[in-house]
Amino acid sequence: MTTTATRARFTDRTALVTGAGSGIGRTVALAFAAEGANVVVTGRRRDPLEDTVTLIEEAGGKALAVAVAADVSVAADVQAAVDATVDRFGRLDVAVNNAGVFRGGAPLADLPEEDWHTQLATNVTGVFLALQAEIRQMRSQSTGGAIVNIASTFGVHVRHPGAAAYAATKAAVSVLTKGAALDHIRDGIRINAVSPGAVDTPMSLNPGETEADRAERARAALPLGRVATTREVAAAVLYLASDDAASVVGADLVVDSGATA
Repeated sequence: MTTTATRARFTDRTALVTGAGSGIGRTVALAFAAEGANVVVTGRRRDPLEDTVTLIEEAGGKALAVAVAADVSVAADVQAAVDATVDRFGRLDVAVNNAGVFRGGAPLADLPEEDWHTQLATNVTGVFLALQAEIRQMRSQSTGGAIVNIASTFGVHVRHPGAAAYAATKAAVSVLTKGAALDHIRDGIRINAVSPGAVDTPMSLNPGETEADRAERARAALPLGRVATTREVAAAVLYLASDDAASVVGADLVVDSGATA
C-alpha cells in the first residue's frame, strides 16, 4: 500500500468494514484509510483487527481506526459496532459488509448440517443484521450513506461442485442487496454489491494447492490468465461507495478475471 493516495474521496467520512482482520476486508479498510476516511474495523477476533489498525497507521494515512470485536450473526454485536462507530466519529457514511465463511468441498448430501447453519448465519443472517443496523443509523442522518455487500460469483453468477450451500448463501446476498436498495434509496442510502471470483486469498486455493499451483491453474482457466488481487476488489468497493457512483443503485459488480464473461 502506498503512503499517499492520489485521490481523497472519503475525507471526513466514516467507514465501517466487517471481516476486516484479513484478506479482502483488510485491503478495503486500508484503501478507505488511504483516501481519507475514518475507519472502524470489525471481526470476531481482536488481534487480527489490531493488526489491520497498525497497518493503517504505519501507512501514514490521516484516518483514525478503531477495532471492534463483533460477530455479525449476533444482532447485539452488530448494533454495538455501529454504536461504537457513531460514538467515536459522530456518524456512519459507508458500510462494507464483507464478513463471510466458506464450508464446502463435498457434495451437498455429504455437507454436515452444522456447516450449512454456519454459512447461513454469517453469510446471510449476518448481512441482514448488519444492513438493519447500518440503515437505521444512515436514515437518521441528513446525508444518508452508502453500503456495499460482498457477495460472490458463486451464487447467481456461477455454480461449482462442492459449493452448493455456499453459493446459495451468496446468491441470497445478491438478491438481498437489490431488495434493500429499492427499499431504502428514497432514504438517501445507496446499496450495492461486489461479487469477487477467485482472488489472491487462501479461500481460492484448492485443497493442497500452493499459490504457484493456483497461478498455473488460473493461467489456463481464466480469460485474464490470473486471479484478481484484493486491491482490485477494493477498488470496486470504493467506487460503489463513492460519489462517482451516485446513480448506481442495486448493482452487483463482478470482479472475476473474466470467468463469467
